[in-house]
Amino acid sequence: MTASELDPATGGEISTARRGRPGYDQETVLRRAIDLFNRQGYDATSMGDLARELGLSKSAIYHHVPSKEHLLASGLDEALGALSSTVTTIAATSDKPAEERLRAAIRSSVEILVAHLAAVTLLLRARGNSEVEQAALERRRAIDDALAELVRDAVREGSLRTDIEPELISRLLFGMVNSSTEWFHTGGSVDAGALAHAITGIAFDGLSQRPLATDQQDAQASKSTTTSSETGNV
Repeated sequence: MTASELDPATGGEISTARRGRPGYDQETVLRRAIDLFNRQGYDATSMGDLARELGLSKSAIYHHVPSKEHLLASGLDEALGALSSTVTTIAATSDKPAEERLRAAIRSSVEILVAHLAAVTLLLRARGNSEVEQAALERRRAIDDALAELVRDAVREGSLRTDIEPELISRLLFGMVNSSTEWFHTGGSVDAGALAHAITGIAFDGLSQRPLATDQQDAQASKSTTTSSETGNV
């Protein structure tokens, strides 16, 4: 709603050109609701809590928001819509190598997380306690499946190591992305670009500055050291 807002006292629409008593548009109500859900937990938050948060009466909120479930669905759809459209498009771009598409999917996931931080946080905390949450989790599983298939493609083409199951790789990769919601905040020392660069760098290139040894080489070196030690003790 761009031309009108909610009057805190009556819940009726007021023109944004009108001066004086402040109002809340529907987008502001949604933003504040998502923040409150994230702070208190959705199940523990009532419409009365939201009314107090906004300084509104319950009737003012219900004038334009039909229910708490509607606010939850709107917040979850914000996160899922952005993730689904972007990740699905990237995964379906078959003219590029799978590793390149996987890197792009990770970068895009980070950018979406930053741009929709509160909504993505709400999505990641959904536990399926209501029909709205269950439907959201079904949509999230479809996104996870598309990402896991992208990892499998990268393994098949030889871009990723084969000694770790693709499903585990996918969980670890996007677990690293999703955990950013626990500490990232807008305006901090790390921006979206730096976060995406760090995650893709660690995931694909590792942390070590030296050439990475293979697990077999590391195991052989460890075995040789043990053998030498045992020989010296005889």
